[in-house]
Amino acid sequence: MPKFVSFCLLLLPCLLLAPRTYAQNQQQPDTTLIVYNGQLTGAYSRGGVNRALLSTTQAVTFTRGKHYGLPLNGSFIYGKQDGFLKERELLLNTTPYYYKGRFRAYAIGGFERSNLRGITDRVQLGAGPGWAFYSDTLGREVSVSNLIIRERTNFLDGTTQLTARNSVRLKVAYSIKILTLSAVTFYQPSLADFNNYRFSNLTTLALKLTKALAVNFSYNYTHESQYSEGKVPDNTNVTLGVSYSTRR
Repeated sequence: MPKFVSFCLLLLPCLLLAPRTYAQNQQQPDTTLIVYNGQLTGAYSRGGVNRALLSTTQAVTFTRGKHYGLPLNGSFIYGKQDGFLKERELLLNTTPYYYKGRFRAYAIGGFERSNLRGITDRVQLGAGPGWAFYSDTLGREVSVSNLIIRERTNFLDGTTQLTARNSVRLKVAYSIKILTLSAVTFYQPSLADFNNYRFSNLTTLALKLTKALAVNFSYNYTHESQYSEGKVPDNTNVTLGVSYSTRR
């Protein structure tokens, strides 16, 4: 059911947008725009299950002129359940891109660690095309990309997996007045074995308090078919927190 919920969350902004026009980047050829966004969310429960979860996401995006962009992203999740460490998830990635009109050309580099899935380290490199169905200067967007990535994963149980994947990403962002809804979904099957795949969705609803500060409600679901013995393939987090963003 989590996949169905994710699909519904993605479909809603698509229906609301129903874009008929396309707004290109309005920057001058010699200008650089820097956008920073930092989020801090968490969850706490006590009773039948004692659980504490803290999540932070940091993102800096550089855009140069009318055609180049460099997003730098990092996230860290730390969670305990009944006093025992369950989640200690680290993800770092960058996706430099060239864009002209609706077309995108992406490269990707990433590093990941996951206690939840028993991953000591994972490295990814890849490239591929993308297409923006809609994009404007307010940050609203509907886009899809399809990258071929090469990854190496070392698991806690001592096994190593080296594979190539097809990484499909659907990104939807919509804003109206003080509300912003964003959703990013990945489907990443192995090219050698389609039973070896990953699926993830991060959906965030933000309510602006000031120009830079907002309250965030986030839904995060991940599934990974390959994982260490004693670990679990699925994880769902629902958190509430704040975000801070700047632009210059």
